[in-house]
Amino acid sequence: MANPDGHDARPDAIDANLFADLTNLDVHPNTLRTWYQLMHLGRLLDEKAARYLKLSKGWSYHAPCAGHEGIQLAMGITFRRGKDFLFPYYRDLMTALAAGITAEEIILNGLSKDTDVAGGGRHMSNHFAKPSIRIQNVSSCTGNHAPHAVGVARAIKRYGGDEIAIYSSGESATSEGYFYEAVSGACREKLPVLFVIQNNGYGISVPVHEQSPSTNVADNFRGFKNLLVLNCDGTNIFDSWRTMQEAAHHAISGNGPVMIHAECVRIGAHSNSDRQELYRTPEELEEAHQRDPLERFRTYILQHAMLPAEDVARIEEENKIALDAAAERAEAAPDPAPESALQFVFPDDTHTCPLDNGQLDRLASQTTDAATVFTLREAVNETLKEEFRRNPNTFLWGQDVASKDKGGIFNVTKGMLPEFGNDRIFNAPIAEDFILGTANGFSRYRDDIWVVVEGAEFADYFWPAMEQLVETTHEYWRTKGQFAPNIVVRLASGGYIQGGLYHSQSIEGSLAAIPGLRIVMPSFADDATGLLRCAMRTRGITMYLEPKHLYNHAMAKSPRPGPSWCVPLGRARTRREGSDVSIVTYGTTVHFALQAAERLQKEENISVEVVDLRSIVPYDKEAIARTVTKTGKVLVLQEANRTGGFGGEIAAHISEALFEHLDAPVFRLGSKDIPVGFAKNLEKEILVNADDVYRTTLQLARY
Repeated sequence: MANPDGHDARPDAIDANLFADLTNLDVHPNTLRTWYQLMHLGRLLDEKAARYLKLSKGWSYHAPCAGHEGIQLAMGITFRRGKDFLFPYYRDLMTALAAGITAEEIILNGLSKDTDVAGGGRHMSNHFAKPSIRIQNVSSCTGNHAPHAVGVARAIKRYGGDEIAIYSSGESATSEGYFYEAVSGACREKLPVLFVIQNNGYGISVPVHEQSPSTNVADNFRGFKNLLVLNCDGTNIFDSWRTMQEAAHHAISGNGPVMIHAECVRIGAHSNSDRQELYRTPEELEEAHQRDPLERFRTYILQHAMLPAEDVARIEEENKIALDAAAERAEAAPDPAPESALQFVFPDDTHTCPLDNGQLDRLASQTTDAATVFTLREAVNETLKEEFRRNPNTFLWGQDVASKDKGGIFNVTKGMLPEFGNDRIFNAPIAEDFILGTANGFSRYRDDIWVVVEGAEFADYFWPAMEQLVETTHEYWRTKGQFAPNIVVRLASGGYIQGGLYHSQSIEGSLAAIPGLRIVMPSFADDATGLLRCAMRTRGITMYLEPKHLYNHAMAKSPRPGPSWCVPLGRARTRREGSDVSIVTYGTTVHFALQAAERLQKEENISVEVVDLRSIVPYDKEAIARTVTKTGKVLVLQEANRTGGFGGEIAAHISEALFEHLDAPVFRLGSKDIPVGFAKNLEKEILVNADDVYRTTLQLARY
């Protein structure tokens, strides 16, 4: 955005006079000089990256930007560093340079150095970012940053900001379903986001006509309400600049999202691992070279005497000298220390529970009158309200959570909409990837924002969001601690409601395989409160699994704790003391374990200890060690089907770390390795129950 005096290529305000035809586009010579200096330096960097590869010195992944520099330069100088949010993709070297990442910082990224500002060498080379000025660190997963851009644009609108979010990608990313979800959501909410599509005609080797109904992929979106679609020549800096200015002005004015389709050429291969001569003809490659943005720009400014030839030559020589110096400094920078890989998996906790184990157990054993007893569903509902009152920067969205008096299909969020309003509590479309992806983006706007999402109406329907979940769990690690998405994902989990194949799944085993993700599952109402409160005061992402069978079940009721009650993540709870056998479990099966233990004591005089993990990741290894050392025999119990469940991890840990304390093999029990049938007698046969626990524990006790 142009400064009135023309001396700064990075303006703070839109200049509407620049929306004229190119013939009337008056650019100050100093601005032209800056533009050419940036574009030429970007080309030198792109070429240097390829040389580093040939020398085996680094930059092991390189996707050249040559052929895209017109739109990338325009995008970078439209971005207002430290204000707007820029989501570049792996080909955006020129964008990153123009937006404020220095040549040295780009080389540090390419060489995966410890001082790489994107994340200290943790991410692939050619993935440029600088969170300190709001250039975001995005995934390698093509286009998955689209819902992040929409999410932060939602936050901009809700907080009344005048920033914009800029999403950048190639044309192939528009084929992804989550890109459609992102565009649809941005249009529905009229959000200030720019979708910049750099179309070079190929998705690696696949031509665009084999990917899209229209080779101009933006044409596929023209039917979206509230979306302005603009086309430009991405090899022409002037056309690209004018288009980006018009787009930014439109979005800042509150008119909704803009899609910019920039026609580019790919001069080089897709990346260093691609051999484009296997699918592109020499004639096509020569035609691409004829549209080289740098050569077109250089020729234009010389032919039209926009800059003296000696100025152009001086700029080029100064760039070479500056780049050599930057490379020398970057090459001398330290590599990441191997042991640093263990850092930044989870953000530091920002909340410490004031109660120790003894206090927790004493409170749990207190008896009160019936008026103070509440259900697990009421516990979740009341805790959400308490935390929303405490932190006004807390938000909730999901399917059915804000439909007048409904409050979700299980009424867990009932009463939140009238108390906190539609700005903080609102419905989401049936698009699970979009629900979680926009939570990721929304939480980027302020550090004190916490987002609670009902990730799906049932845990069984969460699978479409797994791509976004994986992305979100390594944000903190990938950025070397520069960004932690503060998100609690609520999911109604498990069976015993005659729900059939898609309303009975227990997915914690799959979730636990993802590093950086906390997972908790309460079995009693008071722990539902304590775990949720702690999750909503702990930075990072936590999966909060709610056993839906227990929502209103009498066996999950407990005394209502006070407002300071919390349960630290990673601390188990002994539900029943015993001396002969231990059962380690969590969720609904805690109650089956307690029922079986009571029966075994009465019928067989077998003393069973029941340990409720409560927190699956991290889990309480000390509590497990105490109970195994005490009884010498342990059954690991889970509701999920036996094979591949999280119980196997607990059993493996006990066998490895506590083998000398065992008097019998570690037993495991779960539901059968069969999809959960709908008919009641089928469900009963498939899901683990108290009788199964009784028989297995008795067998173990007699071993």
